[in-house]
Amino acid sequence: MIGSFGLAELSLILLGFLCLVLASGVWIAIGLGLVGLLAMFLTTSVPIGAVLATTTWSASASWTLAALPLFIWMGEILFRTKLSEEMFRGLSPWLQWLPGRLMHVNVVGCGIFAAVSGSSAATCATIGKIALPELEKRGYDKNMSLGSLAGAGTLGLLIPPSIPMVVYAVTANVSVLQVFLGGFLPGALVMGLYSGYIIIWSLLNPKKTPPRDPVMPFRAKLKESRKLIPIMLLILGVFCSLIFGIATATECAAWGVVGALILAWFSGTLTRETFFTSIMSATRLTCMIMLILAGAAFTTAAMAYTGIPNALAEWVQGQNLTPHKLVFALTIMYIILGCLIDGISMIVLTAVIVLPMVKQAGFDLVWFGVYLIIHVEMAQITPPVGFNLFVLQNMSGRDTFTVAKAALPFFLLLNVAVIIITTFPQIVLVLPKLAFPD
Repeated sequence: MIGSFGLAELSLILLGFLCLVLASGVWIAIGLGLVGLLAMFLTTSVPIGAVLATTTWSASASWTLAALPLFIWMGEILFRTKLSEEMFRGLSPWLQWLPGRLMHVNVVGCGIFAAVSGSSAATCATIGKIALPELEKRGYDKNMSLGSLAGAGTLGLLIPPSIPMVVYAVTANVSVLQVFLGGFLPGALVMGLYSGYIIIWSLLNPKKTPPRDPVMPFRAKLKESRKLIPIMLLILGVFCSLIFGIATATECAAWGVVGALILAWFSGTLTRETFFTSIMSATRLTCMIMLILAGAAFTTAAMAYTGIPNALAEWVQGQNLTPHKLVFALTIMYIILGCLIDGISMIVLTAVIVLPMVKQAGFDLVWFGVYLIIHVEMAQITPPVGFNLFVLQNMSGRDTFTVAKAALPFFLLLNVAVIIITTFPQIVLVLPKLAFPD
């Protein structure tokens, strides 16, 4: 017994209180803190103020976390440039030969922008603001255009630099750099699945795909793509710095901001207004995430006093679940959570309970980070709170559930990606092990 409560009763009380607080509309960070306060009040006589101060400071005073506002700012800067327009023009001539034609621009364009933004919403909005009108003007199927953009927009979370990856690495106390490296090949895998589906769909629905544009000479293609060279060099520089250990993730983020500012200046969009707007937007998002992390850190410490995480890990071990059964159960849980809360909250809310179970089952925490980020991607395109759905709803003028229906095949493809990386975990681990040999 803990006080006058057993572990089971205490767990139900805390879970019920958390649901009540979240349902009341209180900020998630505040809700987490209140749950931590209740847990400590019921289970220990340790000074709550001292634990609160220590945990929130340790969760915030991290050199690794310095990468977070920098990556967010880099994405905000590029979001306000002419990159999306230049990307559509530059990629179109090279993708016309594929079945599905310009719908592949959604996938490749989002993949490229994801490699410099770190944000799903920014990726979806940046590519969508030029791609959707162009595809509609050329007569492409509206549902397929919306669905492919909703799905491809989630690549902003999986292809480094990724904001949720930084949050997970700090929460799980693993290397940000290794989690970044683990996301590259799964990101390419998801892009391949998306493009493969578009090809199959277009072959089965030839009347819904417009004829290709006139064949363009090779030199003309290069001329159209010349403005993509700086952004590709920025991506290559960040990637090489990460994989060869030339710079830490935080240093890469700093250089990425410098590169983004230079690109914005050359494109003529770096004005005083866009500069300060990008700073304020990045500051607001950073403060929100940091507050959630602080609340989660305090709740994690409080849960350690209750003994619930250890008891749950021992219970799972006693069930003799195979690793694959555990992964299946977690997948169901994360899909349900993704329909109710945002991805950052999903990571920090579940970490204290799930990470001991994952360690007990013998999973690599870098692999689990990528597995979790794919589920965060799913949360971006599942109603009622999928953020990419809201972005595309505003852009297209169609309701959220219409966009969600169009995105359903790409949601299913993300589940296929989970199955593949679970069956072949080396897809995630090969680059981290190459960069950090044992």
